Amino acid sequence: MSSPTLHRAAANKPAGARRATVPKTRQPMLWAALAFSAGVSIGAHAWRPPVWWIIAGIVFASAAAYLARGQHGRDNDHPKSDQPSITSAGTREPVSPPRSEGARRISVAKALALGALLFLGALNVQERSRPGPASARILEFADGREVLVTMHITSEGQVKKGGFAGFVQRVDAETEEIRSDDIVLPLRAGLRLSIFAKENRQEYDPDSSAPQLLALHYGERVRALCKLRPPRNFRNAGAFDYEAYITDNGISVLGSARADDLQVLPGFTGSRLGLWRARIHRSIILEIHRLWPPEQAGLLAAMVIGDNAFIERDTKVDFQRSGTYHILVVSGMNVSILAAIVFWVLRRFRVSDVVSSCATVLLSMGYAFLTDVGAPVWRAVLMMAVYLGTRLLYRHRGMLNALGAAALALMIADPHALLGASFQLTFLAVLIVAAACIPVLERSSEPYRRGLRYSDSLSFDARVLPGVAQLRLDLRLIAARIARFLRGRSPLPLLVGGAMAALSAFEIVFVSAVMQISLALPMAFYFHRATVIGVPSNMLAVPLTGVLMPATVLAIGLGYVSAGLAKLPVLVAAAALNAITGTIHSLGRTPMADLRIPTPAMITTLATAAILALALLLARRSAALAMVGFTALAAASFWIARYPASPVMNPGVLEITAIDVGQGDSTLVVTPEGKTLLIDAGGPIGGLRSEFDFGEDVVSPYLWARGFFQLDAVAITHGHSDHMGGMHAVMQNFRPREVWVSAVPAGSELSKLLSDAKAMGIAIIPRFAGDTFPFGASTVRVLSPPRDYQIGATAENNDSMVLHIALGSSAALLEADAERAVERDLARAAPRADLLRLAHNGSMTSSAPELLQAVQPGWGVISVGGRNTFGHPRIEVLQRLEQRHVQTYRTDLDGAVSFYLDGRSISAASGARR
Repeated sequence: MSSPTLHRAAANKPAGARRATVPKTRQPMLWAALAFSAGVSIGAHAWRPPVWWIIAGIVFASAAAYLARGQHGRDNDHPKSDQPSITSAGTREPVSPPRSEGARRISVAKALALGALLFLGALNVQERSRPGPASARILEFADGREVLVTMHITSEGQVKKGGFAGFVQRVDAETEEIRSDDIVLPLRAGLRLSIFAKENRQEYDPDSSAPQLLALHYGERVRALCKLRPPRNFRNAGAFDYEAYITDNGISVLGSARADDLQVLPGFTGSRLGLWRARIHRSIILEIHRLWPPEQAGLLAAMVIGDNAFIERDTKVDFQRSGTYHILVVSGMNVSILAAIVFWVLRRFRVSDVVSSCATVLLSMGYAFLTDVGAPVWRAVLMMAVYLGTRLLYRHRGMLNALGAAALALMIADPHALLGASFQLTFLAVLIVAAACIPVLERSSEPYRRGLRYSDSLSFDARVLPGVAQLRLDLRLIAARIARFLRGRSPLPLLVGGAMAALSAFEIVFVSAVMQISLALPMAFYFHRATVIGVPSNMLAVPLTGVLMPATVLAIGLGYVSAGLAKLPVLVAAAALNAITGTIHSLGRTPMADLRIPTPAMITTLATAAILALALLLARRSAALAMVGFTALAAASFWIARYPASPVMNPGVLEITAIDVGQGDSTLVVTPEGKTLLIDAGGPIGGLRSEFDFGEDVVSPYLWARGFFQLDAVAITHGHSDHMGGMHAVMQNFRPREVWVSAVPAGSELSKLLSDAKAMGIAIIPRFAGDTFPFGASTVRVLSPPRDYQIGATAENNDSMVLHIALGSSAALLEADAERAVERDLARAAPRADLLRLAHNGSMTSSAPELLQAVQPGWGVISVGGRNTFGHPRIEVLQRLEQRHVQTYRTDLDGAVSFYLDGRSISAASGARR
């Protein structure tokens, strides 16, 4: 629909108003942040003496200052003229000088200044890497012996169910004094302490008058008999850097204590501000549990106040698979939602822009302080504060510059933050929104959103773009026709509201899609996930979170006054939460959501990063170029998900790798042509209940780092948790074609695991002594247990499936946990092998002299946990191996160890692959 009036109005508008444009801006702080971050990355991976970085920085900075100052003097001597020149023909010609030497000097000066910032970043990260003396001193006591530690609590933790039907509370503390034998040492260092108790306790009930077992609070001084141990990484390729993570949180050592050995001392140590924060935090959690049922309360406590003590691992996995994990935890999105609501409410009450901005920043800082989540939320607060500050200075297009300033400040304060996935994802997400999404929306939906204001005003039509003016006219004409059936009542507000809702839906879909394809590379690199359902999940969950957050905050506030007043917001929050969890569970548990991928190849990583940078640049140019950039980025993301990297392997040899899973077992076998077999997958000791999944958190990252995305077979040697505990996650992630088993006690955890395998479509293959079959180019012999083996009611070490794998004249014997009774039978079978995978973590129950005499291995490997309480490997076993000149490796000292059998000889490579 159109009219002559509309066309005249459009024709009379200035040319610049006829199409939406994105003004060009400069982002010096963004470039400075990128240069500094490059220096941090270089300094973290390529150590050089500090004087090198200092000299290089001084040289670059001096050169930049010289060039800039010299050009400034030339500019003063020869001021520029904007007068047109007179040609030989007597005509006036505008001056359009070519790029001058001065401009080139300024460009070089800027590049040199960025180089100086790069060297400053490298120096900063290396100088901040040195541990304090307290950290080194307390590690002298971290050898598993019991020491008496006097400490005060710095961070509280919730009491939860622990292993063996007991309870555990994990707290952070600062040590004051350590006593060991006759040594009394005043020492201040960070300690993360787990306190265990086996006494029964009522379920979590805020109104219960029963004593809160183990409930230690901020500032309390306690003395406990502790066993200390240093934080330790699993030394495999792809392993999470737990040591750096724990150090970044101010923790030097880990410890455990029994509740019976703990004494609360008189006095308080800490700040009054920290005490009030802890009390308010605890009070809010209690109020949440009072207003909502336990399952909802646990989720709301995690989403609103950052307490995830009551979130089960399966729930976390569902959110991760659906690409909405940022909703489950307190993140920058929570800060953005609350800040936007506070700012909007203040502006509706006609509070000035300055006061509204300051109040929003202060309340956001208070929220970040109260949640005590740490750096991610404070980063969001800082970025929001910088953005509001630039907005007050009328720099509406300075979001990228504000982002650069915030990132630079964060990296100067803590350069190691850049090396973490959290910082990188936060920075990249905001950068994508600012550099790609906002420019495109400003050319597409934003003119329509602004143009739909004052929809009944004819004079406003001349102030908007032609297409927007046409839409306004169409809506008025449609409203006029509908009004005939409504007795003169105009439906125009409803039509405008529907158009605004459609625009909002478009923006959510667009931003979600761009975010998913842009974050595909870091998601694959850090989390090995392709969140293919992230767009529909976020389309539904993010708007609902915008309802849930204010409703929950309002309900908590009213709840302190009256439970009756809080009923309505409680119902609204519960409805929003149920809609979110329903969406997450239905989408997150679909087979399509479970797409796990290995670490992308280096060439793929570099190419995708380059395409992402290009897409961000093109998004600010034009709609056509933006589409080209997004299409290329979508293609790169599809390539990462669909065509993973080739596995890292040595063709032509039989590889047997002992993966470091601590006090457990997991062995990877790769045949010369690339067939894969995983024997066991580690797990917690003795069935200990744990939120840590060895299959998901240790074995799978190693396989992904090697480039494997599927396994041909897995073998479960027996039903002990330290061998099979991680296998469920491995089967889910790598979908093996078959699983080998031997002794399966009825009704055991192993039996349940095999039922899950059958449900996944994995063939279950029984393997018993006497079975000999080819596996690729290698030959596999099963030596134990026999087919007539009497299976007990519970799993035993002698249930172990013992395998002999050979290639040509070279072979390996893998014992699992077989004990002496089985080893005597093995010795009679005389299974000659070059490599022996020692049984039962090197305990005295195995590695009998007669077995060593029969096998005559030249190489041995022991899978064992560092500083374990069992004393493994036993010194007697190590002496036997030394007497027989067996070259022995240990996973606690050497990390993942790979042995290569070429059919004639064997070689080894120890340590994590990089």
